[in-house]
Amino acid sequence: MNRTVNRIVKAQPLARAIEAVVLAGGSEAREAKIVAENLVTANLTGHDSHGVGMIPRYVDSLLEGGLKVNQHPKIQFDGGAMLSLDGQAGYGQVIGLEAMDIGIGRARQHGLCVMGLGRAHHLCRIGQWAEQAVAAGLVSLHFTNVISRSIVAPYGGADARFGTNPVTIGIPIPNEPPFILDMATSAVAQGKIRVAHNKREQVSPDWLIDNEGRPSSDPRFGVIEPFGALRTFGLHKGYGLAVVCELLGGALTGGGTWHSEDRSKKRVWNGMLTILIDPKRLGTGDVFAQETTAFLESLRKSPVAPGFDKVRIAGEPERETRAKRERDGIAVDANTWEEIVAAGAKLKVARETLEKLVQGG
Repeated sequence: MNRTVNRIVKAQPLARAIEAVVLAGGSEAREAKIVAENLVTANLTGHDSHGVGMIPRYVDSLLEGGLKVNQHPKIQFDGGAMLSLDGQAGYGQVIGLEAMDIGIGRARQHGLCVMGLGRAHHLCRIGQWAEQAVAAGLVSLHFTNVISRSIVAPYGGADARFGTNPVTIGIPIPNEPPFILDMATSAVAQGKIRVAHNKREQVSPDWLIDNEGRPSSDPRFGVIEPFGALRTFGLHKGYGLAVVCELLGGALTGGGTWHSEDRSKKRVWNGMLTILIDPKRLGTGDVFAQETTAFLESLRKSPVAPGFDKVRIAGEPERETRAKRERDGIAVDANTWEEIVAAGAKLKVARETLEKLVQGG
């Protein structure tokens, strides 16, 4: 495969261009700004799979009717420290933000909140919701399922049966940035396969199988027909966690699980079970602070292995990448940019408008 040429774009102009596309789809100004900034933040943190390259999928979903603009989470059940919310197929960037605000308020009130959220459109990088929680001093656990075209094969299976189903955990650390574990239960996020395809790059055969169930390094099997499937990480271990996400994020929240053969829909609905804990209310706050600090100090005393520059904890690579990309800009490959331009055209946004905005005009 031949690699495509990247264009380097600063975060704010890129967000304004994406905002213009979202506005053209009928979103109010607040919603368009939240969606655009959320996607660009994913790029800034190094998760291009969840960044601005998602906009073509969103536009197709909007035109199809699977994505609804200007929606807010609806409380279906209110048990104080237990909540059930319906995302009403609204932009996940808004639904996730507002749902977490509700959950954080309840956790501060009760010390704990268990919140089920169903039928939100793509919640994007789930780590953002963990970051929102830890900023409020809370521990957060998230189990998320995906209702869309199945793209991940069960361990021992030869075709796709569920989504990338991420598990995310955020833990505030005294006197330093938080621990943010945000991982797909597939070997990689589906968007990373899309990014590799757009860049004309091969992928690891450990990530992907072809349409006959054989390991493949060709990313087209994750993007265009005949579809193959992603593999779970850690063999049966990632598979087990993927099923947990389906049962907790999908079945328990009421948002539904994936068991359809219909691969035609463009919408991406997420269900997410969130557990929020106020460590200060558990009665172990002082020990928690002492032990987290002592344990991390111990980790960082480990001799650095060959090929590494330091021992990191989850969340550090994203913070380092963000600092670099805020300084140097975000690389957007030519194919992804053309897909964004084409998506804008479907909503009557001219190429010239997007080019001017992304150049800071």
